[in-house]
Amino acid sequence: MASLWNSAFALLVVTGALLGLTLPFGKIGTDAGAPGMVWAFVVSLGAGGLLLAALLASGRGMRLTVRRLRYFLVTAAVSYAFPNFLMFSAIPHLGAGYTGIMFTLSPIITLVFSILLGVRRPNLLGMAGILVGFVGAAMVALTRGEAGQPADIFWVLVALLIPASLAVGNIYRTVAWPDGAGPIELAIGSHLAAAAMLLVAILATQGAGAFAPLAQVPWVVAAQMLSASTMFAFFFRLQAVGGPVYLSQIGYVAAAIGLFSGTLFLGEHYRLLTWAGAAIIVAGVFITTKAQERGEIGEREPA
Repeated sequence: MASLWNSAFALLVVTGALLGLTLPFGKIGTDAGAPGMVWAFVVSLGAGGLLLAALLASGRGMRLTVRRLRYFLVTAAVSYAFPNFLMFSAIPHLGAGYTGIMFTLSPIITLVFSILLGVRRPNLLGMAGILVGFVGAAMVALTRGEAGQPADIFWVLVALLIPASLAVGNIYRTVAWPDGAGPIELAIGSHLAAAAMLLVAILATQGAGAFAPLAQVPWVVAAQMLSASTMFAFFFRLQAVGGPVYLSQIGYVAAAIGLFSGTLFLGEHYRLLTWAGAAIIVAGVFITTKAQERGEIGEREPA
């Protein structure tokens, strides 16, 4: 367990795989009638609640400060409440696999934002990776969901907002990480804040009846909560060990799990262009990763 906790690569694989499971779970839940906002609430309540119970059972508590509360609220909004709402709203229209492909754009968008903010400076290889990734994204967007079931372009644009929001969250969590805070504490606070935001929004817009469909899939709800709590314990540790751009690469693993589980278990079918676009996105991320490893996308030089 210690080797897993300290290995960026192992954390990447485990976190990405658990994130990928969220896609088929969400597909089953929304097919049962649960609104996207409700399933996003299930994810955050499960992650925050179960991790809090484990923390308290170990005899430890959480220290709250103004900086930590601000971190919880901002992270909750841009990293969890908003993108999860978008994801679970888009899945019924685009399919779990297609929506999962959007996660592969997160590394490239994270890098673009890092460059725009002056955190990193690109070289030719890095820019080539970004360009290749966006070519793949354009190919995927053109297919508009499952084969034979083209979705409205509105839902494609909604899905494209998911990696953009995740990229903002990736950078913010690294820049604003509170001093002395552990990954479990940050996961608990951020997800309970997201759950509170979503609960208020659900009750205000849809009423308590929106939760009724969850009773039709209790085992899926339980599995989603358990996988979410496990994933985010590793997620924040990966943030600390690997940094924002490396963390964003969980999108590869999540997209693979989403595509294959959607195809094998949920009866989804995708065009060859979708698979080709997904492969090109991965190639683009591979190029940008190589550029980072070679120091061709470096940290900003001190003034």
